[in-house]
Amino acid sequence: MAITHPQGLRPHMHAAARVTAPAITKLGPVSSRILPSLVVLGAAYTVGTYVRSQLKREAGAMDRIFSQQNTPEVEQARKAALQVEANGDPRNNLLNLLGWS
Repeated sequence: MAITHPQGLRPHMHAAARVTAPAITKLGPVSSRILPSLVVLGAAYTVGTYVRSQLKREAGAMDRIFSQQNTPEVEQARKAALQVEANGDPRNNLLNLLGWS
């Protein structure tokens, strides 16, 4: 039985109601769980690689600067100022994490 308008006409359908939804391919249950993980891991790897390359570049620049300033006169002044003979060399300290290679 069709529902009719009081004047005997069928009610007007909105244009949005006539448009059919596009066919969406459904991912399998396995790929719907794996794909977001792969995206996150890929992004983390990309960021980690970028940070590592920047740290290597900056370390190389600092090594070049320090190698230019590492003369015997500078070393003698450093040993005298830090009292290396009395207190030990701070470069060999266990807490010197940045000096480890």
